[in-house]
Amino acid sequence: MARIDFHSNVSDKLEYACRLTRKIWSATAEGEPVRNIVMVAEKADLKRLDELLWTFTKTDFLPHCHGDHEAAFETPIVLLDDTAAPALANLPHADVLIHMSMRMPSDVAALVARFPRIVEVVTVNEAERLAGRERYKAYRELGHELHNFDQAKA
Repeated sequence: MARIDFHSNVSDKLEYACRLTRKIWSATAEGEPVRNIVMVAEKADLKRLDELLWTFTKTDFLPHCHGDHEAAFETPIVLLDDTAAPALANLPHADVLIHMSMRMPSDVAALVARFPRIVEVVTVNEAERLAGRERYKAYRELGHELHNFDQAKA
């Protein structure tokens, strides 16, 4: 079973995803392999996320590309618009999946078999909150270990 973390009440999911990615990336202990991250969001959000990963701080470098790019195979942070994207099957790495889409992933069994950690980012937007609750219930019904990190309390 994968560990599934819900980060709820996030004010800006893309900026939050950048900070979370930086935290995961920098938490790699010296001598350990770098943890690879796949980020899934709606197409409109991916364009902004791509820009933010380059510009959200002046000192951090988070190497990333879109899943259909030729370098995706060797790039540690990959951006996809769907968990069922063919590009996902071609990636050799799968440490953390950050899911920012409102849709429930289509094949949860395949995702949890591949990713030991899945992070669901849920904003304060009411439609996204409701969709996040539905995903939480669905994961719980499938028997996964769930953790909630309420950002309103942070």
